Amino acid sequence: MNIIELTINLVYVVAAVLFIFGLKLLGHPDSAKRGNLLSALGMFIAIVVTLLDQDIIQFHWILAGILAGGSFGVYKAKTVQMTAMPEMVSLFNGFGGAASMLVAWATLSAFTIMQLEQGSPFMFTTLFITALIGSITFTGSIVAWGKLSGHFSSKALVFKGLRFISIVHLLGISALFVLFVSYPEQIIWFYIAMLLALSFGVWATMSIGGADMPVVIALLNSYSGVAACAAGLAISNVILIVTGLLVGASGLILTQIMCKSMNRSLLNVLLSGFATPTQDAIQVSGEIKVMPTHDAYYVLEAAQSVLIVPGYGMAVAQAQHALRELQELLEDNNCEVNYAIHPVAGRMPGHMNVLLAEADVPYEQLLEMDEVNPNIERYDVVMVIGANDVVNPAAKELKGSPIYGMPVIEVYRAKSVFVLKRSANAGFAGVENPLFYKNNTSMLLGDAKETINTIIKDFSSD
Repeated sequence: MNIIELTINLVYVVAAVLFIFGLKLLGHPDSAKRGNLLSALGMFIAIVVTLLDQDIIQFHWILAGILAGGSFGVYKAKTVQMTAMPEMVSLFNGFGGAASMLVAWATLSAFTIMQLEQGSPFMFTTLFITALIGSITFTGSIVAWGKLSGHFSSKALVFKGLRFISIVHLLGISALFVLFVSYPEQIIWFYIAMLLALSFGVWATMSIGGADMPVVIALLNSYSGVAACAAGLAISNVILIVTGLLVGASGLILTQIMCKSMNRSLLNVLLSGFATPTQDAIQVSGEIKVMPTHDAYYVLEAAQSVLIVPGYGMAVAQAQHALRELQELLEDNNCEVNYAIHPVAGRMPGHMNVLLAEADVPYEQLLEMDEVNPNIERYDVVMVIGANDVVNPAAKELKGSPIYGMPVIEVYRAKSVFVLKRSANAGFAGVENPLFYKNNTSMLLGDAKETINTIIKDFSSD
C-alpha cells in the first residue's frame, strides 16, 4: 500500500466517524443542525480525498458535478416549502438509488471482454445487486413522489393481473441473475434485469396506498443505503460500504418503528396497502356540531390544560407559527400546553416534528402517543389541527374498518375536542372519521391558520 492509498483510507475513517457522530446528533432537535453539518463535512472530505485516487483522471467532470449539484441543492433548500418536504425526501431516496444504479452500469461498461470472462462471481453478484436495488429504489421513489405531490392518485393501484405481473418480474430477475453471473460476457442479461427492476419498482409502489407512504419512504431510504453499500463492495470503496450500511440500517430501524406504530407488518404494507373501506367502516352517522371561532375562544380562555394534535392539514395551512403564538397566549393565561405527535402523522417520518421545530416549539412539549393516551382525560381541550386518520376512533371501534387495530391518539376520550379542518371529509386513507360525530367534538371549519389567527385576535383584544 503506497502513501496515497494509506492517506485515502485514513481519511475515509475520519469521514466515517463524522457520519456516525452526525447520525447520533440527528436524534435530537437541539443537536440536529450540528449533526447535519458534521455529516455534510464528512461527505465533502470523502469526495475530495477520493480525487487523490490516481485511477480518476477526469477531474473536470467531477468538479462540474459538484458545482451543478451543490448549486441546485442550495436553490432547492432555500425555495422548497415545508409541505413539500416529504416529496423532496422521496426524490433524495430516488437520486441515491439512481446513483448506485449508474455506478454499477458504468463499472460494468468499463470492463473489457477479457475482464468480464475472468472476473469473480462475487464482483458480478454485487454489481447485479447494486443495479437491482438502485433501479427499484429510483422508480419506486418517483412513484412515491408522485403520490405525495398529487401527480398520481394516492389510492393503491390494484388490479386482477398485478400479482401475476409481480411474480413474472421476480422470476425473470432471478433467472437473469443466474445467467449474468454464469455468463458475464453476455452483458445483455444485466441490461434486461435492470429494465425489469425499474418496471418492478413502479408496480410495487403503485400498489401501495398513499396512507402507507411514510413507511414506504423509510423503506426506500433503507434501500438506497443497501444499494450504496453493494456499490461499495463492487468497486472496493470503503466509505461507500460504511455510509451504505449506516443509511440502510437506520432506514430499516425507522421502517420497523413505523410499522409498529401502525400495528401492521412490513409484508402487509408491501403486499396490500390500505384496502378499500368495507361497508361496516363507512356506516358512520350522526350530527356534526360546527362551533363559531369566538365560542372556541371562550372555551380556550377558561381551559387549564390544552393538548394540540398536529397533522398534514397544519402543514398545508402553514399554521405552525400561528399555533406557536396561540400557545404563548395560553401559557400567559396559566394554561398548560402540550403537543401529541403520532409517528405517522403527516407524509413522512418526523414531519410534524420538523414543522414545529421551525416554529420554535420547545421539544420538551412534544409528547409521543404512548405518553399521551393514558392521561388524555385530564386535558380540558384537545385541538386537532388537520389530523384525521391518526385520531380516528374507527381504529378502536369499527372492526370492519381498514385501519382497525392501528394505534391512534385517543382524543375522543378528552373532555372537549376541537377539530380544525377545511371540511369533514375522510382523511388520506379514505376512511370516515366517527370522531366528528362525537358529543364532545366540535368542528371549526375553514383554513386552520385563519381560524387560529382569529382566536389570537380574540385573546389580544380581551
